[in-house]
Amino acid sequence: MLNPMIGMPQGAEWLVILAIVILVFGAAKLPDLARGTGQALRIFKTETKGLRDDDDDDTPAPPAKELPTTAVEQAPVTPEQQADKNNS
Repeated sequence: MLNPMIGMPQGAEWLVILAIVILVFGAAKLPDLARGTGQALRIFKTETKGLRDDDDDDTPAPPAKELPTTAVEQAPVTPEQQADKNNS
């Protein structure tokens, strides 16, 4: 049984917690800390959603799409250019 005296922080308690966090991490680090936490939560959610989808599906998942590779455009080699390369 939970003690009724221990619960979620209320208004003024959140301000004290926020002040302690600012003192510990510094005001300049807070945006980076929040950004990193948000990215970690986003990755965690996508991974858990993927696990749930894998459990729901009995069929194998389609293969992952490959990123398109950039090919270097080359002009066709004429027989004269090929002869020049062989003679060099």
